[in-house]
Amino acid sequence: MKPATGNLVWHGHAVTREQREKKNGRRGAVVWLTGLPGSGKSTIAHAVEAKLYHLGFQTVVLDGDNIRHGLCADLGFSVSARNENIRRTGEVAKLFLEQGTVVLVALISPIRSAREAILRAIGGDFFEIYCKAPLSVCRQRDPKGMYAKAERGAIPEFTGVSAAYEEPLAPALIINTAEESVADSVSRLSNFLLEKLVITSPGK
Repeated sequence: MKPATGNLVWHGHAVTREQREKKNGRRGAVVWLTGLPGSGKSTIAHAVEAKLYHLGFQTVVLDGDNIRHGLCADLGFSVSARNENIRRTGEVAKLFLEQGTVVLVALISPIRSAREAILRAIGGDFFEIYCKAPLSVCRQRDPKGMYAKAERGAIPEFTGVSAAYEEPLAPALIINTAEESVADSVSRLSNFLLEKLVITSPGK
């Protein structure tokens, strides 16, 4: 059933995104960290959020596990359910973006076409960040014990075991989390965002 949007009206904001960004001297963006389970997405996202917050950014993290506790608690892990999980998360990210917020999304989001749909919806304010680590490294880390459970058959359709992960074709940044420390990864992503999102006045 299609949503009944015909009688709905989108309400604009009394305070615009541009006004908020100008006041803060910081642009908003959607920073989408994707990668295999255990590749370091959440760890990096939360550390970068803290760093940017202390530099004056408005920040929020949309963590995949947290999203599935509430907003997407009704979804499973089929391809269609994963696509809907990504779509909903993208819509929430867009709402935060309209407030001039830097939205750090830490979501496996294994399906390339679903990520690309978010890119098309958000445009130049979307940065796809690939947290790259070999499956063998992610299995060895297994911080939540999920790979072990999936290999025993306790978790169906688990990315990296019984469900595929489609790598980004042209990410804005690749973070090789198997080869560099968390501190180095956080520094690289933070510096990348500072170059893109700090608003400088003419002549500075």
